[in-house]
Amino acid sequence: MAAALAPLLVHPALWRGDDLAPQPAALPSGFAALDAVLPGRGWPQDALTEILLEREGIGELRLTLPALVQLAARHRDIVWIAPPYQPCAPALAAAGLDLARLYVVTCKVPQDALWAFEQALRAPRCGAAFAWLPTHDDRVLRRLQVAARDGQTWGVLWRRPGERGSATTAPLRLALAREEGQLAVHVLKRRGTDLAHPVRLALDGRMPPRPRNASDIPWQVHETA
Repeated sequence: MAAALAPLLVHPALWRGDDLAPQPAALPSGFAALDAVLPGRGWPQDALTEILLEREGIGELRLTLPALVQLAARHRDIVWIAPPYQPCAPALAAAGLDLARLYVVTCKVPQDALWAFEQALRAPRCGAAFAWLPTHDDRVLRRLQVAARDGQTWGVLWRRPGERGSATTAPLRLALAREEGQLAVHVLKRRGTDLAHPVRLALDGRMPPRPRNASDIPWQVHETA
């Protein structure tokens, strides 16, 4: 019996509940400690990731920049939809991001932002689509997950401080907080066993408590909406 099951147990489409699920389309995050706890050892390039923020300006964008730089270098577009602050072009360029590949979409109503997010997730040339949206409609979130899968796009749904997340839709859910001068990445949900302790990352040795200026994080300080 064991011999008959052996070929099935190593099939890439199957995974055991006590192991990390295989994720062939994974994008290295640039942080070895984080990759070690993510299925596929990186950000999923065909799924929705939900990230909850304890506070803004604690390094959330610097966490994603190494992967975004990789995507831009592969001539894949990056779309940010309804960001809470205006991105700071000099800071992003200094991090190595090709600004010609970055598109920022501002919308007057949430319905337009949802539409833009879904279209970006499905776009063949889009490598990553980030959206700051308050939606909690399970039907909408499932549709976004399908769009990320069909478009082979790394989709990130950011939850601003005070916003609750969805416990059912995104295969990967993280919560970010500032702890002991580092960025603590709490893995709330993944395809694999629960992770008891957060992954702590030192981002450039500095963790500003909130947006201050272009040298701190890639945001301008004034809100766009």
